Parts: sequence; structure tokens; C-alpha cells
Amino acid sequence: MNEQILARHWLAIIAPKAAPALATSTVLILARIWNANGAEHSIGNAVLMTALSLAAGAAGTFASVGFAGDAVIAGAAFATSGALAFAGVAGYSDGLSLPLLLWVLTTAVAYGLAARYWRTDRRERLDHEWHTSGRREEHAHVERVEALRAGAQIESARAGAAYAEQLATALLTRAAQPGYDPIALENAGLPALPAANVTKEN
Repeated sequence: MNEQILARHWLAIIAPKAAPALATSTVLILARIWNANGAEHSIGNAVLMTALSLAAGAAGTFASVGFAGDAVIAGAAFATSGALAFAGVAGYSDGLSLPLLLWVLTTAVAYGLAARYWRTDRRERLDHEWHTSGRREEHAHVERVEALRAGAQIESARAGAAYAEQLATALLTRAAQPGYDPIALENAGLPALPAANVTKEN
């Protein structure tokens, strides 16, 4: 059983590892752009971001402990809540010290959460590879056994055909010998040709 082997591109390998940093960096950049466009010291903007963040956190809490019980939705809601809170603080604050500190913290938390899923995904992938390898070895063993059995049957049939041909040649050669007497051979206890029985009956 041959399976196609696909080599993953290096960008496909690096992209999941860089996703948390890219996400938090994008939020930080957009928040600072928002700050430069008038968000600084804006009470309305602060209230809006606080309300959105609390709403996203409430949605995550409902998804995790409510009737839905969906971990994916809860994780997405909590991530949205954190991103909104981070964007609100980064867009509302004066300098870059607090936004950069929050960026470092949120990036570390994001990598901590992602590492858990990466370990689970790696464990599942290794289990799948071990299972696939075991099935491949089992199928290869069955194929080898069947090939050996078929080869033995072919050799046996070939040997039987060669023996039958040699026996027929020997019988014809014996019948062609001068002075060949099938009745005398039969009386001596030696195997006789079918023609000998016909001769004896006649």
C-alpha cells in the first residue's frame, strides 16, 4: 500500500506559531492608530470598549457554563473580550508604556493557551501516524505472506507438470523399446501401460 507523501511548506509550519503574536500586534497597532485619531481621553470610546468587552466576556461565560457548553465558542468569546479590553486600554492611554506592557502580557497568555492546543494536536497527530504505520505494516505483512503462498503454489504446479511430462516421456520411451512385452512386465509386478491391460483382455 503506497501513500503519497506531501512535504509541508515552511510558511505553513511557521504560520500557526506566529499567529498569537500577529494577532496581539495587530490589535496594538490598530489601537494606537485609533488613539492617534482621537480616542485618547474620549469617555464615549472608553465606555464603548468596556461595554463590548464585558458583553464578550458574558457571552463566553454563558457558552462555557450555560446550555450550549461549547468550548470553541467560549474560547472565541473570551479571546474577543480580552482583545477588546486590550484595544480599549491601548487606544485610551497616553504613552506606549502601558500598551506595550499589556501587549507582552496578552502575547504570553495567548502563547500559553495555544501551547495547550498544540500539544493536544501533536499528540493526536502522533497517535494517528503510529496507527497508520501499524496498519501499513500489517497490510505489507499480509501481502508478503500471500505472495509467498502464491509463489509456493506456482512452484508446486510447475513441479507437478514437469513430473507428469517426464513420466509420459518415460512411458513412451519404454513402449518404444525393442522387445517390449507389457504382459511380462505385468507378471513381474512392474507397472504396465493401459495398453497392456487391453492386450491381456484381448
